[in-house]
Amino acid sequence: MKENKERIVLDVAYQPQVRTNTDTRRIMLDVILALLPAVIVSVIHFGARVLIVMATSVVSAVFFEWAYRKLLKKTNTIGDLTAALTGLLMAMTLPPQSPWWMPIIGTLFAIVVVKQLYGGLGKNFLNPALAGRAFLMASYAAIMGNITIDGVTSATPLSYMYSGEPMPFTMGNLFLGQIPGCIGEISALALLIGGVYLLIRKVITWRIPVAFIGTVAVLTLIFGHAGYSNVDWMLANVLSGGLMLGAIFMATDYATSPVTMPGQLLYGFGCGALTVLIRYFGGYPEGVSYAILIMNLCAWAIDKGFCRPQFGVTKEDIAAQKAAAKAAKEAAK
Repeated sequence: MKENKERIVLDVAYQPQVRTNTDTRRIMLDVILALLPAVIVSVIHFGARVLIVMATSVVSAVFFEWAYRKLLKKTNTIGDLTAALTGLLMAMTLPPQSPWWMPIIGTLFAIVVVKQLYGGLGKNFLNPALAGRAFLMASYAAIMGNITIDGVTSATPLSYMYSGEPMPFTMGNLFLGQIPGCIGEISALALLIGGVYLLIRKVITWRIPVAFIGTVAVLTLIFGHAGYSNVDWMLANVLSGGLMLGAIFMATDYATSPVTMPGQLLYGFGCGALTVLIRYFGGYPEGVSYAILIMNLCAWAIDKGFCRPQFGVTKEDIAAQKAAAKAAKEAAK
């Protein structure tokens, strides 16, 4: 009887590698459940119309993933809920009055261009939802920057803060969600509840969110702003805009964030510092999305810098290997 031997190739070139013993579908479902408090607050604050934006975004994201993989004769992956989560996160970054076609365009870019063209789950180097939002911001800036509630155009807290105008919102308004803003960023409390759930479920760790939010808090407390006490300015920056949504739900994306523990801390520090830099000196009052996308591009280098040597291999062994490789290279010339 002839033995049939097959060579098994294990590809570990892409993130995530070993981070959890839970399957992908369970993780995605946990993140969706963690977003429910923010979804409920947005419906209460903006009305049922935001459900149309969310539903359109989720359905279109799932459809584009199914259609792409069907067209290329690849395995159907919509059951892992990653596309559904991308669609929901995309919707959370949109204004409540977004036209029906906007989430469709955004999810098309997020799913097809950012995720699937690079190989699918775990192989994308940018957060798909944030990349889709950035694409919409570049293409439809007037719509994306226009927050309308009950037919009245309202400025967001960050717009007031960085224009130098007095902000007509209390810290309680910012914390509870009684402010204008994008669908998923109006209630810090709702997002923190979701973050605690993810920590309890061990879907995320504290390192990236704490480093991200903590860096923004420290820098804004130090530098302050005219018209605000330093503490009020710090609290306003932490509780408003997309900081909580980005730090808890976006920056912690497995595929686009570092694996190593010190790498995650550095990644969070970088996200926070870039957010403050953009908010202070950029032409757009919010910097969370772009800060995370920039740090996504650095995640591989951060992990490489903090990569630990193989167990049992000393620094002298590594130095000897490098010297041998250098000598071999010079001998080959």
